[in-house]
Amino acid sequence: MSVMAGRKPDSDAERAARFERIMLASEGRAISDRTIARVIELARASGASVHVLSIARVHGVAFGLPNPGLLPTKREWDEQREIVRKAVARLRRKGIEARGHVLGTRNATKRIIGEAASEGCDAIVMAADPDRNRIVGDMIWSQEPQRVRRKAKVPVFLVVDDD
Repeated sequence: MSVMAGRKPDSDAERAARFERIMLASEGRAISDRTIARVIELARASGASVHVLSIARVHGVAFGLPNPGLLPTKREWDEQREIVRKAVARLRRKGIEARGHVLGTRNATKRIIGEAASEGCDAIVMAADPDRNRIVGDMIWSQEPQRVRRKAKVPVFLVVDDD
């Protein structure tokens, strides 16, 4: 199921939307087949290019200073690079112009929205868990896509896997 900024999925307004550049973002999770399919559908409808972004989670600071033990490990960076590489390759195989990169941050929402703006993206697509209670959801990393949807100034399409 795909959800766009609180509206019903696949509405007439959504079909009519034309995008020049779409961001496919991940807060660190693998990008599902359904999410890739949704990006392909949106990109083909308007001839948009796609920028893939994945976040390598920085777990925090110690005593207000960066701490190497809280930064992503080499393995975590490699996992995120592989997520981006696979998504870009799949999009290119479908004839869609795509490129991407990985960023490390503690605040994924802020970085995703900021990168979307700096890359000139006029829509964001993310895989997401089902919505949770907002109070509980604000404390859970897996609810990052919902925070992006609430704060972004561009349409955000959340693809929820029903599995």
